[in-house]
Amino acid sequence: MLPMRKVVHRACFFVSRTVYMTCCCGCCSALRPRYKRLVDNIFPASPQDGLVKSNMEKLTFYSLSSPEKLDRIGEYLFQKASRDIYRRRHGFVIIAMEAMDQLLLACHSQTLNLFVESFLKMVQKLLESTDPQLQILATQSFVRFANIEEDTPSYHRRYDFFVSKFSAMCHSNHADKAARDRIRLAGIQGLQGVIRKTVSDDLVENIWEAQHMDKIVPSLLYNMQIAEKYETLSCMETDTRDGAEEEPARLAEACLRELVGRASFGHIRSVLRPVLTHFDRHELWVPNDFAVHTFKIIMFSIQAQYSYSVVEALMQHLDAGCGAPGAAGGGGGGGGGAGRTRVRAARASVLSNIVAIAAADSVGPSVLEIINNLLTNLRASVARDSEKESDEKLYQDALINALGEFADHLPDFQKIDIMMFIVSKVPSSQRGGKGTKADAMLQSILLKSLLKVGATYKSAELSKAFPAPFLEALLRLSAAPEPPTRALLQRILHTLLDRRTNAPHLAKPTVDYAELGLTVEKCSRPDLIFISKHGYAIFSSLYEGLQLESNTVENVEAIYTTLALLCVELASEETVCDILQLILAIQQSALRNPVLSVAQQVRLHAVALALCALPPHVLLLPVLADYVSKIIEARREEAPHLLPPLLEDYGELSPSKMPSKLPFLMIDQMALCESVRASGVEAARLVAPLPYSAPAHAPGLEHRHSWLESGAAAGRDSLADIAAAPPDLDSAGSSPGVTRHAPQSESVSLEALRRAASGPSEAERRDAERRKASLNNAFRTAPFDYLLHLTQPKYEIQEKLQEIFSSLSQEPLLAGGSPAARRFDETRRRDARDEMLIAAQNIHSLPCYISH
Repeated sequence: MLPMRKVVHRACFFVSRTVYMTCCCGCCSALRPRYKRLVDNIFPASPQDGLVKSNMEKLTFYSLSSPEKLDRIGEYLFQKASRDIYRRRHGFVIIAMEAMDQLLLACHSQTLNLFVESFLKMVQKLLESTDPQLQILATQSFVRFANIEEDTPSYHRRYDFFVSKFSAMCHSNHADKAARDRIRLAGIQGLQGVIRKTVSDDLVENIWEAQHMDKIVPSLLYNMQIAEKYETLSCMETDTRDGAEEEPARLAEACLRELVGRASFGHIRSVLRPVLTHFDRHELWVPNDFAVHTFKIIMFSIQAQYSYSVVEALMQHLDAGCGAPGAAGGGGGGGGGAGRTRVRAARASVLSNIVAIAAADSVGPSVLEIINNLLTNLRASVARDSEKESDEKLYQDALINALGEFADHLPDFQKIDIMMFIVSKVPSSQRGGKGTKADAMLQSILLKSLLKVGATYKSAELSKAFPAPFLEALLRLSAAPEPPTRALLQRILHTLLDRRTNAPHLAKPTVDYAELGLTVEKCSRPDLIFISKHGYAIFSSLYEGLQLESNTVENVEAIYTTLALLCVELASEETVCDILQLILAIQQSALRNPVLSVAQQVRLHAVALALCALPPHVLLLPVLADYVSKIIEARREEAPHLLPPLLEDYGELSPSKMPSKLPFLMIDQMALCESVRASGVEAARLVAPLPYSAPAHAPGLEHRHSWLESGAAAGRDSLADIAAAPPDLDSAGSSPGVTRHAPQSESVSLEALRRAASGPSEAERRDAERRKASLNNAFRTAPFDYLLHLTQPKYEIQEKLQEIFSSLSQEPLLAGGSPAARRFDETRRRDARDEMLIAAQNIHSLPCYISH
């Protein structure tokens, strides 16, 4: 025990100290500043009693009447709260924070800067504590402060600490789930407050810097990905359900929407870069449900005019990180090439899900820029796939789907531009050429892309669906050496030609069209003009496509569908003769083309008859329908293999069943012409030779031969021969399809004079009319380029004129002084002049006939 003396001494010291402090406080309280006295009076004796409201009202009134004291009041409150935090008297800390909140809300905006520094120091002090309750309290106070609009910014105010602390709270790993959710919610609310406080004013700290975005965006994504399911519908509007804001995932989603929505064009990349990095580091691409959900949130929240920049950033990231070994596993689903490919495919799938959202607001160069980037990635994928077989098909299909989704939301005129842009990127290949495997794969991939875009286009007029450069490119690709590529091209034509959904009914050749239920409408005038301009090129391309020995059943059926669609879509009396001409040409090629196998010949006969049965169905041609039905019935009895459907193998046909041995089962040109004429349709074109039989030298349209050609071929061995053959200056030698009749070498007799006086006979007149009709039909129906080729001389006019002039400069063969020499020289000059006239006539003969 302590000695009695020490006990008494300590008791006296305690009493004296108590009396001194009481005296000091009582005597000196009047000497303390008023704001301190007012601050001290708001604290009760016990923290359980809470803030003294009457004294708080006095403090508020004093701060409003003396705003210059605000900074001192705030500093004093901060000192008291700091001491209470150190002494763990959290009740008084909560009271001090409540007082600061009330003063903050009561301050006028002009004087807010005087108080904010102390307030933020107070909030920071609470956030630095380890007590979750104080951290949540500080966050709530900061959010209230963030919602206050300030008139004047504070240039020296920084939020680095708050961004770091709130981000750390978003990743809280508290053992208690309820406490963990509260802390994470507080952290997200704090980040939301920082965003609202900084993005609206360019003069404060730049929150879009990488050091801040690398903390804010991953924190929000970390909380979003813990959701049990991702509701895509909630991406388009804020979730207003009860209790939605109490879930960290929902609140983080709302905060991300607000962040993206406030981003300007220059700040979009600042948000997207950490998003892409987060998905790479945490292997969130495979599966890609969360990635699709996140990017849809971004697309629906971003300003509409900036949406294409998200698509652009994601396209540039398609291959990023997939080449590094460390990134091969990143993305999940295994390492190596297969893992990297799956990551690329998942990214491309995300792109296909969001690209349609950007399409509606993409205009001008941004459309073709997106399409070009997609095609560039497709070409790169084809290059990889050609070097090493892998799962690139998934990636390519995803890119093609993205291309189709993007085009589906564009207007029709932009779809045509896109298709022309795609077809310009397809590598061309000549028929019979040996292209590389990479070129063949690229052709196939780009044509699949073209088909995907074409499927979204709604054709109204053929002239708009097939601009001349686009049609020319498609017809050029129809000569591709690979049968699958040619079949794919025909499917593109089906998509663009089929305006009434008849293509599924015409997928296979048939002669029973009454059972198909085809939709037929009258051909419009613009379509007739289109087919009159481009019909020969289209039909020639399809005809030549049927002549390839590499054709499969799929190729023949695809071309049949194209021709059947043309017949249905262009149902008109003006076009029926052109279609029947092509049918006759197909039948003739099946009989005469030596490169076709027996099976291919049989298929062409079946296709020709199937096409011949279609015009009577779409037009009122009863006589033609009866004629075709007779051929069908005859073939069913004699040669059923010459009827649809098409077979892969027809077995060993007996010689008597060969098509060449069954001429009575073929379509007869004259009978066809009479049937069409009996139905009231002009059939003059059917009488003319078929223009598709031999593209280079069609029967009846042989190359013209002039007198000068014969002279050039025979040489100039005898000048007497030139004088002996006076030129005939008529134009028959310049007319295609017209041959000059040799003069009849008959003696002048009484019978000859009688025939000359009576005029031509009836047979001669019919023959002359037939030749005249053939000539007129040739100039009326044959293409201009074809006529130009036929009438072009085999020699150069300049060379022939040079030859004539050189002959004039030669020395005479006879003595110059004799009269015979002079007469011969004059004769030679006259003949040369006549040759020049013939040459000039050959130059101008074609335009003269065309003008007539």
